[in-house]
This record gives sequence, structure tokens and C-alpha cells, in this order.
Amino acid sequence: MEKWVVSAKRADFQAIAEKFGIDQVTARLIRNRDIVGEPEIRKYLYGTKEDFYDPHLLKDADKLVEILMSKIKEQKKIRIIGDYDIDGVNASYILLRGLRRCHANADVEIPDRMKDGYGINEHLIRYAYEEGVDTILTCDNGIAAVEQTKLAKSLGMTILITDHHEVQEEVPPADAVVNPRQADCPYPFKHLCGAAVAYKVICCLYEAYGIPKEETEEFLEFAGFATVGDVMDLIGENRILVKEGLKRLNHTQNVGMASLIRACGLEEKEIKSYHIGFVLGPCINAGGRLDTAKRSLNLLLQKDRAKADVMAAELKTLNDERKDMTQTGAEEAIEWIEKEGRSQDKVLVVYLPDCHESLAGIIAGRIRERYNKPVFVLTDSIDGVKGSGRSIEAYSMFEEMSKCKELYTKYGGHPMAAGLSLPKENVEKFRTFLNEHTTLTEEDFIPKITIDVPMPIGYVTEHLIEELSVLEPFGKGNEKPLFAEKNLNILSMRILGKNRNTLKMQVRSQHGTVMDALYFGDIEQILTYIMQKHGESETEKCFQGQENAVTLSFIYYPSVNEYRGRKSFQMIISHYC
Repeated sequence: MEKWVVSAKRADFQAIAEKFGIDQVTARLIRNRDIVGEPEIRKYLYGTKEDFYDPHLLKDADKLVEILMSKIKEQKKIRIIGDYDIDGVNASYILLRGLRRCHANADVEIPDRMKDGYGINEHLIRYAYEEGVDTILTCDNGIAAVEQTKLAKSLGMTILITDHHEVQEEVPPADAVVNPRQADCPYPFKHLCGAAVAYKVICCLYEAYGIPKEETEEFLEFAGFATVGDVMDLIGENRILVKEGLKRLNHTQNVGMASLIRACGLEEKEIKSYHIGFVLGPCINAGGRLDTAKRSLNLLLQKDRAKADVMAAELKTLNDERKDMTQTGAEEAIEWIEKEGRSQDKVLVVYLPDCHESLAGIIAGRIRERYNKPVFVLTDSIDGVKGSGRSIEAYSMFEEMSKCKELYTKYGGHPMAAGLSLPKENVEKFRTFLNEHTTLTEEDFIPKITIDVPMPIGYVTEHLIEELSVLEPFGKGNEKPLFAEKNLNILSMRILGKNRNTLKMQVRSQHGTVMDALYFGDIEQILTYIMQKHGESETEKCFQGQENAVTLSFIYYPSVNEYRGRKSFQMIISHYC
């Protein structure tokens, strides 16, 4: 059961359409994304890298560059400490390549997810000190490392922090801290990922060395890749960063990235944000999840194509293993929820002792999609139980779990996601507390789907479909538009694909427009729905292509299908009722 609502944001759509030479539908979509005023609309439609903000506006960026130049001049040993996810790997790559271009004596260390956990820690600092490292430069971490920074300083080391995470009450006493989220940072855009911050730092560094600005452009694809992979909002500067990054990614000169694109079978396709989020990105992430993120970083650094092909294939295999393990974990979780009668719980706490701890968050996300409830997946770790949570809009996860913080040994998060560690004996107490103290109602569990524009399929033209592509890249904060039409008659349908995972239909609107429609969701579920609503006999007529009484309402996105030189329109169905 879903609740469909239509976005009702107001504006003079005709005036916007005339001003920018676009369809009123497109004007409505822009307003729905809260883009208002001529300068913002122009930037949204036509923004380029010329619209990037000045990197010198980042607090401490110039100070950090000054320190780096001094260390490079003296050939002091600089160690970059990154993170094990997409953002951390790309940020590490950008800083390492950039520093080496300036002839720095630099290397990279990435924490091990299982042994080290997130971010810089005492072990990594002492290890760096023993190896004669003079300067630690963090990326995608460090803003919360107050004690670790104090330790590094006490050992006589220089510590430079670049990060993008929320700033705590106390900022580490580092020699320079670059993070757009700092309260007194004048940088106008606060939503950069770690790799984008690293890119901005290298822009300042290259400028200081007189290296042509064009040379920084090689890093755009990695900053854009990380922006999508770290699920940052695709608004403002981020959207332009991803747009410019995708242009370069589609003609990448990076040997390792090209190998990964081939390993994933994308060499003939135009790579879009979807491919980063769901195909390429998970392969980069798989290194840090199931092995070491250094494998992903080494792929990006690799210059030999044959070696890069082997490395990319290994990461692809690792990601396939991750997918299988995730599927198994999700199935086990759902089976446990149903068997134990826990589907009635308002907050689902699932304990899977044998689940790989790096997959807990992904599995929690899968279960949340199924039940539309807040979910915590817990698993055994070296020191007790560790877990991840994924939430729904109505439940501020970090706030709610903070009410029983005495149960944890460690926890953190934000409204939509969280991580925690706790003793095994507290698992049941945790479940009980969250369920007894929640104010969630049944209404909160009904997914709300916001339709951008109720649009008859007869309105679809090739020009409109082309125009919609100007709104790309799509992703968080700039979602793919959702259109809808009611009561479409199903003229015919058949199941396609070797895994029988696609339903192809031909539909007719009340105005007589006929169009193909494709549905890639749960085929069994949609067929059961049609049978329950219209009966087995009418459903069978659809499969036979006979006149029938079956009608459905669809939320869709239009696309062009080209087959043997002939173009036709089709609807890609996301929701039905």
C-alpha cells in the first residue's frame, strides 16, 4: 500500500518556459526541485565548471597549502590517511596524485574497516611516527579526531585535516582544518564530499605552484564519482561537479578506471550517475567491505592495462560475492522477522550473528525497503555486537537511539542512518526500549510517493524526452522525475528476460494513445495484484492479447526505444495501483 501525492509547488510556469525556451513540464520539474529565480534556473540548466566557487574561500585552505609547500620543499615525509569507502578512496587518489605532481614525498594509508574502524586512530599515528612520517594529511575523516590529533602533535608531527562530515563541538587542534561545514568557513556551499574538498585543496596547491588550471580537470571525474557514490545531494555545485565529472569519465584517461568500466561491461554505454551508484561504485566499495580499500586505490593508480584488467576483474568478483552475501543476509533477516512474528514491531531489530559486519547497513536498507520501518541489523564482532541502522522520514534514528545510550559501547549517526556497538546481553534490551518508547503510528509506515506531474502519455514527444535529459544527473536531491497517468488499459503483456524479471505491456490511455510499458520490479507481486483486482480470466486475456477490462494507474518515466532504426516511445514503470 502506497500513498500517492502530487507536488503542488506554484510558479508562473509559462513565463519560465518562455524565458528559457523549455516546455512547461520542464519548468514545473525545476520548481519542484526548489530552483527559483533566473540565476539559479540558468545555473541548473546550463551550469559549467566556470560556476564553481573559489576554492580559496575554504577556511584554512591557503594555510594548509602554505604548510604543504614548506614540507614539499624540505622533502618531509607526508602520509595521507583516507577512508575505506568510495569517497575516501577517491579523495586519497586525488591528494596523492596532486601532491606527487608537486614532487612531494607522499604515500597513503587507508584504515582497515574491521581492524581499525573508521578514520584516523592511535595505531595509525604511532605507525606513521615509527616510519618517520613528518606530516599527516587526512581526507574524508579527521574532523572528530580530537584526541588523535593531540597525540600526533605531542609526537611532534604536523597534522592537516580535510573532511566534510559534521563538525563536533570541539574542533581538533590541527595545524590546518579544511571543512566547508565549519561555522566560520565562508565557503558558500556546505555539501561537498571528501573527494570534492580534496579536489579544491589541489586546485589551490596547483595555483600556488603555477601549474596550469587545466591540469586539475583530471580530478573532476573522481570528485564527481565520489559525490554520487557517497550519496551527496545533487544540488548546486555538486550537480555541476557530477555533470563535468561524467563528461570526463565517459572518456577517461585513467587506466584503472577504464579497466573497471570494461569489467562491468559498460564500455559501449554512456555512463550516467546510475552506473556510478549501482555498478561501478559498489566495485570500488567492495574492496573496503570484504578485503582492503587499498585494492581499489591501487587500481586507480595502476598504469599497466593488463595488470589493471586483472585488478578490476578481482574487484568485480568481490562485488559479486558481496551481492550474494547481501541477498543471503536479507533473506535470513526476513525469514527471522516473519518466523518470530516481529513484522508487527514498529522498530525492527534483527540480530544476524554470522552476517559480515560491513554488510549490515546494506541489509538494513533492503529490509527497510520491504517493511518501510526503521531497521537495525546487528552482527557479532570481535568485541561484542556491532550494527547499522537505516531509517524512514518519520523516525529520527540518531535522536531516538540516544535515549538509551547507556546500552552502547559506541554509537553515532544522523536522522536516516546510524552505527552502534553494544554488549550481546543488551540486544534484547535495545529492541524492547526502542519499541516501547517510539511514537511511530501505522500512518508513518505507508510509503509516500510524490508525483511531479500527472501527464497523459499522449503528451510525450521525442523533444520532451531529450529536454528531460538536461535535468540530469539524477540522484539524491535531484531525483528522476515521476509522471503519472490513471486508468490505462492493458492491451497485452508478456514476461521477458532469462530470469523472467521484466514485464512488458502494451497500454492504451483513455484518449486512445497506445504505448509500450516496461516494469522491472517484483513480477509475481504485480501479477498477483492484477489477478486480485480483475480476476484470473481477465489477466489471462492480457497475456493472450485479447480485449479485456484490466486497467491500472502507473507512475512512470518516458524513454525512447530504438530497434532496427525505428524509434518508439515507452514508459518505464516505477509504481502501479
